[in-house]
Amino acid sequence: MHPPSRAVALLLNLAHAVDHLFLLIFATAVVAIAADFGFSRWEDLMPYGAGAFLMFGLGSLPAGRLGDLWGRRQMMLVFFVGMGLSALLAAATQSAWQLAAALTLLGCFSAIYHPVGIPMLVQGASRPGATIGVNGLSGNLGIATAALVTGVLVKAFGWRMAFAIPGIACLAMGWLFARVVPHEAEPPSKRVRKAAVVLAPAQLARVLVVMTVASACGGLLFNLTTNGNGRLLDERLRGVIEDPATLGLLLAAVYAVASLAQVVVGRLIDRFPLKPLQLGIVLAQVPLLLLASQAQGWALYAALMASMVLIFGGIPFTDATIVRYVDDRMRSRVAGVRLALSAGVSSLAVWGLGPAVKSAGFDTLLMAMAGIALFTAAVVLWLPGEPGAVAQPAADPARP
Repeated sequence: MHPPSRAVALLLNLAHAVDHLFLLIFATAVVAIAADFGFSRWEDLMPYGAGAFLMFGLGSLPAGRLGDLWGRRQMMLVFFVGMGLSALLAAATQSAWQLAAALTLLGCFSAIYHPVGIPMLVQGASRPGATIGVNGLSGNLGIATAALVTGVLVKAFGWRMAFAIPGIACLAMGWLFARVVPHEAEPPSKRVRKAAVVLAPAQLARVLVVMTVASACGGLLFNLTTNGNGRLLDERLRGVIEDPATLGLLLAAVYAVASLAQVVVGRLIDRFPLKPLQLGIVLAQVPLLLLASQAQGWALYAALMASMVLIFGGIPFTDATIVRYVDDRMRSRVAGVRLALSAGVSSLAVWGLGPAVKSAGFDTLLMAMAGIALFTAAVVLWLPGEPGAVAQPAADPARP
C-alpha cells in the first residue's frame, strides 16, 4: 500500500478545509441570519445550529464503518456531493427551523471526513505526525477562511450567498476528486498492516478511553472558541474596531497563526512520546484562558491568539494516537466511534454557547474553559508510557 500521490493528498487536505469552513458559516453569519429571521438577539438563534455538530459526531459511526468496509474513495465522493447540496439547501431556507434541518443534514455529511479522509491520507505514510500536522493546518485554514470569506460575502451579497458560493465550489471539488483519485483495489478492512506500537489489549483499551475523553474536552474548547470568537471580538473590541469585515480579517489571522502550531506539533509527534507533549500543551492553555477572561481590547486579542495556538496545537494528538496504536484496516471504525462519543459531547458547546453568554457573559465562559483544560490534563496523566523510543510505522507487507 503506497501513500497517496501529491494530487490526492492536496485534495484530501482541501477537503479538511472545506469540512471546517462549512461548519462555521452559520456561526460567522449568525447576526445577519438572526436579523433576517426576526430574532432580536443572535444568542437566541445559535442553538438552531447544534444539530450540525451533533450529527458531526453521531454520523461518524456509520461513516467510519463504511469507510473501512466499502471504501474510502467512495465515501469521500459522498462527502463532497452531500456537503455541496446541503449548503445550497441552507441558502434557500426561509425560517429558523428550516435552516436547522439543513444544517443538521450538512452535519451528517461533514461527519464523513475525519474517520475517512484522515485515515486515507496517512495510509502508508512514513512520517504520519508530519502528515497529520499539515492536514490540521489545512483544516484550520478552512476555519480562518470561514471567518474571512463569510464576513466578506455577508457584507457584499447577504448571508445566503455565504452558503451558496462555497456549496457550488464543493461540488466542483467532488468532480475533480472523482477524476484524480484512483479506484481502490480493495476496501481497507481486507488489508494487512500492523500498528506502529503494539500494546496489550488492556493497555490499548486504556489509551482509547483516555483519547476519547481528552478529545471530547478538546472538542468542547474547539467548538466554544471557533463558534464564539467572532462574537467575543465584537464585544471586547467595541470602540476599537466596528467593521465586520475587519473583525473577520483579525479572526482569520488568529486562526492562520494558530494553525501553524499543528505543523510544529505534528513534527514533534514523530520524534517524541505523545504523553509529555500533550500534557504540556494542555496545561499551558489554563493560564491563557484565564487571562483572556479578564482582558479587553488588544490585550484580549493577544491572549486569544496565544490560547488558540495551544488549542489548535492539541488537535493532532487524537489522530496521531489512532495511527500509532491502531492498524489501518480498522482505523476508520475506531475513529468513527471516538468521534461519535467525543463530538457528541462537544456538540453541547454549540447548543449552550448562546444561552451561556447571554446569562453569564464571556468572562465566566472562558474561566469554565480553563477548568475544562485542567481536567483534560488530569485525564492525559492516565496515558501509559510508550515502550522504548518512538516507533516508526510498521513495515507494510504489501509494499515492495
